[in-house]
Amino acid sequence: MNILLLGATGLLGHNVLHSLLARGHSVVALVRDGGTLPSDPMLNVLRGSILDVAALRNAASGCDAIINCAGTTDMSLLHYDDYLPVNKVLVEYILQVMDEVKINTLVHVSSANTIGYGTPQSPGVETNDICAPFSASYYAQSKVEGEKILLWDAQQHPNRHIVILNPGFMVGPYDFKPSSGKLLMAAYKRPLMAAPRGGKSFVSVKDVAEAAVNALTMGRNGERYLLVGEDMTLRDFYALQAEVCGYSQRFITLPDFLVSLVGRVGDLLQWMGVRTQLSTRNVRQLMVNEYYSSDKARRDLAFVATPIRKAISDFFEWSESNKN
Repeated sequence: MNILLLGATGLLGHNVLHSLLARGHSVVALVRDGGTLPSDPMLNVLRGSILDVAALRNAASGCDAIINCAGTTDMSLLHYDDYLPVNKVLVEYILQVMDEVKINTLVHVSSANTIGYGTPQSPGVETNDICAPFSASYYAQSKVEGEKILLWDAQQHPNRHIVILNPGFMVGPYDFKPSSGKLLMAAYKRPLMAAPRGGKSFVSVKDVAEAAVNALTMGRNGERYLLVGEDMTLRDFYALQAEVCGYSQRFITLPDFLVSLVGRVGDLLQWMGVRTQLSTRNVRQLMVNEYYSSDKARRDLAFVATPIRKAISDFFEWSESNKN
């Protein structure tokens, strides 16, 4: 197949690109700056903005399908509207271009946080609505808006193959910007680490990439698929990272009142126009434990979650090799 890949320079985009090329697909990547993309005869890199409909149409011409890994994830942005161009408006542009160039297959990457998390006994599933604290997240709200547009379009076009992926916190190689790598590097070889009591649903980015490529021909039109691996507290994640990387570390769990106080200070800074990730709506996300189920993705997309220790190892091996 000939695939248009959006968001190719991001963490997931890089891994999807490598998976597509490894399976023999040809890829068109529409990017502003593709300096970190590999040189490959099956890869055609086009320069342009994904928010330019003409550039998007040109890139999609002749393609069989689109994989959209693009997303605005920066938690320091001050306004909800800052997230909408990529997380919502781009979705509308993609559907417009699909109509114009006669593409029926779209794999769209959203977030697990648009789906309500559960408990260890009853983990969150795809039918759950978004819940607090993520319902206050500008990022998660904007991703929900993008999903709504796609789900409506899938209902109107039953002949299409529109699949929405909802990955957890992705860890792994090719994290050039970095994104999740910031969380790993924050604790790397530090003798003392402090973090809130909450946790994440961690998943190998390689596993998500494989599922995204599978979704080109698998899965069902108008369905969402959770892609998660291991539900862990930050404390347990950092302990595992220390074990994988071979160093010792003491961990302090920050009390909720202190985390909340930091969030309120961040609120004041944002009110003053200072960009910071430390806001109440953001820090509250670090005080909950997320539990999700990937049963549906395992059944429909042949999703396989490798141990998260392997994803941690993959990240640090890549990070070390990328220094050279």
